[in-house]
Amino acid sequence: MFPRTVDAMNICVFLSAADLDDRYTRPAREFAELLGKGGHTLVWGGSDVGLMKVVADGVQEAGGRIVGVSVDFLAAKARPGADEMIVASDLAERKRLLLEKSDAVVIMVGGTGTLDEATEILELKKHGRTEKPVVLLNTAGFYDGLKEQFRRMEDEGFLPRPLTDLVFFAEEPVGALAYLEESQGIA
Repeated sequence: MFPRTVDAMNICVFLSAADLDDRYTRPAREFAELLGKGGHTLVWGGSDVGLMKVVADGVQEAGGRIVGVSVDFLAAKARPGADEMIVASDLAERKRLLLEKSDAVVIMVGGTGTLDEATEILELKKHGRTEKPVVLLNTAGFYDGLKEQFRRMEDEGFLPRPLTDLVFFAEEPVGALAYLEESQGIA
């Protein structure tokens, strides 16, 4: 991991590599700028396309560092100019490395890969294998259905820990970062 100031974190962001419209890219860029200006390091899937590129650009432009963890079959899409780029042999190793290199996790909009990464960290938290703070950034209501499903899981006894112990739901980027900083004692 990168050396960092006392008040900075390595924040893993799970998100899409798809090209998306402004309702998703604007909040992603806003979060990236907050992250970079706060001196935090982005740890992400390493791609230089779509929303992943938007976030990496925003962090670097705001003075932050970026650490990518790509995977063999996506290495051609890896971002040149990252502060660090690791290429994992498979998706399982990639997820492990992303989590090892981070202090906290933010889940942004994405598809099945993002959902896979999100459920893995939540399963680890459920079993007490990590206590890293996790934020689900519910941009434009993207995760409303998932949020409702998680609540149903809790209500019907499928979660051995309260949902609020597993994940914080944020509607805006500033709330997501504020939660992470507060959870780590950063003023």
